[in-house]
Amino acid sequence: MKRKKRVLLAGNPNVGKSTVFNEITGSHQHTGNWSGKTVDFAKGEYYYKFNDYELVDLPGTYSLLSSSEEERLARDYLCFEPYDCVVCVVDATALERNLNLVFQILELTDKAILLLNLADEAKKKNISIDTERLSRELNIPVVKATARSGKGINELLEQIHLISNNIVINETRPVRYNDAIEKACDVLVASLKCILDSEASPRFFALRLLENNESFNDSFRMNYGENVLEECPVMCGLKQAKTILNDAKISENDFIQLIASKILRETEKVSARVQHRLPSKKARAEEALDKILLGKYTSVILMLVILAVVFWITITASNYPSSLLQDLFSDFQLWLSDVLLSAGASPTLVSLLVGGILRVLLWVIAVMLPPMAIFFPLFALLEDFGVLPRIAFNLDGAFECCGACGKQALTTCMGYGCNAVGVTGCRIIDSPRERTVAIITNSLTPCNGRFPLLIAVISMFVPGSSFVKTLALLGLIIVSLAVTFAVSKIMTATVLKGEKSSFILELPPYRKPKILRLLGDTVREKILFVLARAAVVAAPAGLIIWLLANIKTGDASLLVRISQLLDPVGRLIGLDGVMLLAFILGFPANEIVIPIALMAYLSTGEMTDYSSLESLRAILTDNGWTSTTALCTCIFSMFHFPCSTTLLTIVKETKSLKWTALSVAVPLVTGVVICALINAIM
Repeated sequence: MKRKKRVLLAGNPNVGKSTVFNEITGSHQHTGNWSGKTVDFAKGEYYYKFNDYELVDLPGTYSLLSSSEEERLARDYLCFEPYDCVVCVVDATALERNLNLVFQILELTDKAILLLNLADEAKKKNISIDTERLSRELNIPVVKATARSGKGINELLEQIHLISNNIVINETRPVRYNDAIEKACDVLVASLKCILDSEASPRFFALRLLENNESFNDSFRMNYGENVLEECPVMCGLKQAKTILNDAKISENDFIQLIASKILRETEKVSARVQHRLPSKKARAEEALDKILLGKYTSVILMLVILAVVFWITITASNYPSSLLQDLFSDFQLWLSDVLLSAGASPTLVSLLVGGILRVLLWVIAVMLPPMAIFFPLFALLEDFGVLPRIAFNLDGAFECCGACGKQALTTCMGYGCNAVGVTGCRIIDSPRERTVAIITNSLTPCNGRFPLLIAVISMFVPGSSFVKTLALLGLIIVSLAVTFAVSKIMTATVLKGEKSSFILELPPYRKPKILRLLGDTVREKILFVLARAAVVAAPAGLIIWLLANIKTGDASLLVRISQLLDPVGRLIGLDGVMLLAFILGFPANEIVIPIALMAYLSTGEMTDYSSLESLRAILTDNGWTSTTALCTCIFSMFHFPCSTTLLTIVKETKSLKWTALSVAVPLVTGVVICALINAIM
């Protein structure tokens, strides 16, 4: 039986590989998981000129030299799996950036085709590419295509047929490095030829082994033997090659930098020779917008303005639906209480079930859902439009100075919506050390669950107009960002020391967001995810809070007694025992801190809402609140232990009690220290 020809699709993220895959395979496709991994891949089949083909869509990657899971899987498939052809899918509007991966693949195989996808987008931007010259420069076939309309796919299939059946044989010209690297590479290539498969490129393997990349070494051992690097001839070849590099005073880091910089220079040269770009109206508009969003003096100001507008819209627009939900839930609780009492249930049981468990659960939903339903779509709009990656770019330098990864800027921004989502978003950070830093410090970012308390306290205790109060809130957000930088710096200099990793942050073109897809993804992946985890803890927490408020010792409830015991500690950090206990019992969700405090101040058996800010301010001042108390409450609200939803997410993401405990201790200690200092000064 004639075997299927295997064709691989490789390329950067967002270049249209999936569109090419779907166009070729149609309905003859399926998805699965890489062996032992959680990254999805797609396989499909098609028939062309009496041959059966299997098409494999590799994970999108910017480089074969990095170490993220997607990049390792793409690299290992190209290195260790049999195939007949590789289609390098390239975004025609970003040729220079995409060629970096193409040059790396050409060091690995000569069975390659370059597909210039998104040719229609390039035309709109007045970008023209000389495909014939590009083909001569790389010595491989180049096909121009617009995959979503099917244009160029037939020509691609023909080129795949010619390469896969050895009708046309490429003779690629790999990038040449300096004399010492080439000499070391030649020595190791000679040692590798006797153990590598006939299809494998010894040059690519030699370069990766000389980098001493742990991930590649592990994959190499897995495929060629556990002790292959310690046995002759590989060990001897490695030793001789490293001696050559040492004599030339090229360290491992120097070696990696020399390789990367040389490939970069080649991509620049080739792009300059084959690409001609005329400025279009759209390109000029994007350039003008980038000058503002990425400008030295305008970027930070505009970033703060954008965040302030998003927060203002979220807070203002969520008030009405939140009040509506609270009214609906209040009426539902009254109706359910009447039904249960009519059915013969005792008033105590009704109070426990409805006024305790159900009230906390519904309160969390009423207060969390509207802000999330507004903030996360706005956040996703900024991401889809292209603003969010530019905000991350602006913050990259600051995080790099702290020894952290620039991608932490993205996860910090996610934390403003919900810290649990921010923690989950840390998966985008490749380095385990830097990912841990981002996870631990994400709770230092005030999420939308803390905004109701911050806004209420600012509104009551900050004099002046609404503009002044908005500036006060923005000031607190800036403080949280500064503390995040400081804590990240301390952690990367102590418990999480290590080498800083580099990363590629793609600045995508500005584009019109796809609203329906965006809303669907936001509801499914963020809003429902957070609400489900909050509900798991809110119900049992409601039971505990009710018991503390209704079980009495003498003439006072346990809630009051415990708050009295905590009062000395609370006073030390500028709070009181009631607020300290409210923060502790608010562990299920930050939204219920103020209602719990009211239970203790008013000695009620159930959570109650305040009728107005004026009435709430009167209650607080009657119980000894001052401007210092208000400031310390805001600071402690921003910097204390993570909520239950975030903590569960940290446990799941880190799978470590050590890092989970540190995720609790770091924000808590930070908040206690800052509040104690404020209290001592004021």
